[in-house]
Amino acid sequence: MERLIENKVSAVIPVFNGELYLSSILDSILTQTYPWIEIILVDDGSTDRTVQVAESYREKFILRGYEYCVVQSKHKNASAAINIGLPYVTGEYLIWPDSDDRLEKESVEKRIRFLKENPQYQCVRTLAYYFDQKTENIMPADEKTGDIFKEDLFWDILESETYVCCGCYMLRTESFFKIYPGRRIPEYDVGQNFQMLLPFTFYHLCPTIPEALYGVCVRPGSHSRIRLTEEEEKKKYQDYEKLIDDILLICHIEDTETKNRIEYWKSQRRYKLAVKYREGKKMIEAIRQMNRYGEVKPDRIWKDLLWSFIYRK
Repeated sequence: MERLIENKVSAVIPVFNGELYLSSILDSILTQTYPWIEIILVDDGSTDRTVQVAESYREKFILRGYEYCVVQSKHKNASAAINIGLPYVTGEYLIWPDSDDRLEKESVEKRIRFLKENPQYQCVRTLAYYFDQKTENIMPADEKTGDIFKEDLFWDILESETYVCCGCYMLRTESFFKIYPGRRIPEYDVGQNFQMLLPFTFYHLCPTIPEALYGVCVRPGSHSRIRLTEEEEKKKYQDYEKLIDDILLICHIEDTETKNRIEYWKSQRRYKLAVKYREGKKMIEAIRQMNRYGEVKPDRIWKDLLWSFIYRK
């Protein structure tokens, strides 16, 4: 592994068609109180003026004393863009904020300070707040916060009991590249956060700094909020299952209890999707799988089954 530069923070930022909102994250990095940051901005084949906006910040980052790299690639997805950026990483610490979000001024410094004072941890996260892109009004969170005193987060992240908003997390780069020595995460069109966080939190504890130091932009066109067709949503669910199978291999998970819990997670998601699209046969099959791998609560299921068969396709 190439030697990483002590104290430096590498920020890998994937962006696609971010002309109208990219300034938010870049401006927030410029105001950071921490002095050693490199920005690796990966344009995922944008068709608007994203690259021009990115290049307009070059002199500002030079004056701030931050390293700034803009890399262009063909359009694929956020995880592929992360893979384009990872070979450029040289910092001891790694963050990957979204291109429409923002960091509070002490966001980087406070996480660095925590990891310096607590060398037994390989990662740390902060809390987040959500804001409307147009009005700047604070919005309700669309993810559960969970128990902020809990440090074993693998299952909480997988089962949506806590948040994965990416800019909240900071990892020690060396530990991350031990998991991904080839500097490549699995590429699926489901975002990048499961790939970044699940293997890491399988191996390492992740404490929480109880301060909202990262702002999540709420806008209709964002990747996580775009409306999907039935076909697109079903493909997304399938891709998540394939990704989790990859993560099983990455983490060398072989024990039956863990694998059964993951199979239950898959079955539960299939059940919810079948309920949404009123597919009774698929609901029954998912229930069978849930019964095989875990406990099923019958009350809600009978209501869902009745509703599905009355209004089935």
